[in-house]
Amino acid sequence: MKNYRLSHIASALILALGLSTSALANTTTSAIKGNISGPNGNPAAGTQITIVHVPSGTTKTAIVNDSGLFTAKGLRVGGPYKIIVDSDKFQDTELNNVFLTLGQTFPVNVALESREQTEVIEVTGRAISKFATGTSPAAHFNADDLASLPAINRDLKDIVRVDPRIYVDESRDDAIQCGGGNPRFNSLTLDGAKMNDNFGLNDSGYPTVRVPFSFDSIDQVSVELAPFDVTYGSFTSCNINAVTKSGGNEVHGGVFFDYTNDSMQGDSIKGEDVGTGSFSEKRYGFNVGFPILQDKLFAFVAYEKLEGAEIFQYSPLGDNFSQADVDRIIQITKDVYEYDAGGMPGNMPVEDEKLLLKLDWNINEDHRASFVYNYNDGFKLSQSDDWALTLDSHFYTKGAELKSFVGSLYSDWSDNFSTKISVGKMELDNVSESLDNTSGFAEVQINHNGSRIYLGPDDSRQSNEMYWDNLTFKVAGNYYLDDHTLTFGYEYEELTAFNLFMQHTEGEFRFNSIDDYEAG
Repeated sequence: MKNYRLSHIASALILALGLSTSALANTTTSAIKGNISGPNGNPAAGTQITIVHVPSGTTKTAIVNDSGLFTAKGLRVGGPYKIIVDSDKFQDTELNNVFLTLGQTFPVNVALESREQTEVIEVTGRAISKFATGTSPAAHFNADDLASLPAINRDLKDIVRVDPRIYVDESRDDAIQCGGGNPRFNSLTLDGAKMNDNFGLNDSGYPTVRVPFSFDSIDQVSVELAPFDVTYGSFTSCNINAVTKSGGNEVHGGVFFDYTNDSMQGDSIKGEDVGTGSFSEKRYGFNVGFPILQDKLFAFVAYEKLEGAEIFQYSPLGDNFSQADVDRIIQITKDVYEYDAGGMPGNMPVEDEKLLLKLDWNINEDHRASFVYNYNDGFKLSQSDDWALTLDSHFYTKGAELKSFVGSLYSDWSDNFSTKISVGKMELDNVSESLDNTSGFAEVQINHNGSRIYLGPDDSRQSNEMYWDNLTFKVAGNYYLDDHTLTFGYEYEELTAFNLFMQHTEGEFRFNSIDDYEAG
């Protein structure tokens, strides 16, 4: 089955009122917009503006128009940047230590002096609030925020939850709710590539069981609620937009390792013992950015792996079922049905692996390209009907393998016209199968003392297979007309999905008592 969605971004005239820092919708870059005037306040038309991204040497130039305005879009987030104001009539000026925020326009207002002295401006200020924006309620988090805020789960949820408008619902797999909206109505993008749960199976809204990319690969992230902009789409709750780090002319990076085990975790609740079994859990990874060709070609790599444990609880044990009851059922299953029903382990191992590769290419002063490859393969374990008592032959694996790439080309064709072209593709192979799916045994339910015990492959995972791939293409352009911006573009999206879901293909058998089960 194929489902096609085709959207044309309507041409629209967006008025930039004064020099307000209006947001750039659903973007992976930042912008600078300025007003340059002479000593008497007159527009400094013809002044050349040179914008230098210091870590990579990337350079972009713009010319001040007759109204004294200039605009530069498609800039890398972060910094530091150096802005050189070069005038033939007035004294040249430099602005240093400029840092740009994802999806925001940095305002530059400079009144040039006469040629009597050189002026160098050090920019040290920042926005009054990270929750302020121009077109909608929003929160913006830069690299310093990601490094300093507590993120024990190494997930964007740990960061964005500091905004009081965003709620992380721990009862629904830590789903992100923006302004009370359903998490399935959110949109998550990584460098412009959509990372949404296109089939809607996960409560978290992620396409995978955990965040689908390495935490250390993220440079900035923004969350925008109900934005008003022509280029937004594919969500009705909030847009979670993340961009990755890039390499530069200097080698930079880091490593991490964290570890825990059963001895570091509590083993009782209100005086009652809680069995966790013996386990250990560790996470480790690295990230590194480096130049391939100075000022020209750069690479960034991030890797992360979890070797963890899923901890299980068996609440009916001791209340509705005794250990003798469980042992009897296991023995009956072996003697009468010649099947290993399993047991009740305290925990079982789980894994999750992430890899991100990014290339940045400064083609020339007018054109810049990037390519991002992202891989995630991970799984969790579920007891399935955990309201009852379940043996591990009834457990199932829930996971996914994800591969994605996105390529982008940023071009300045003139001082007034710039474009962005991007192509993205994501493939996902979902896994939802019983641990004992190859046995051919059916699901068995046995009632006892007002509760129930389950064994054998879960009836909803006996024939369950799903995969999908998503292709997107987008071209967008901006034409600067004095203090106005004309935005237009075209977007195409194709989703191909396959889903097999059939219950009871191996059977389901219910017994009213343990004696009935023994009698067959």
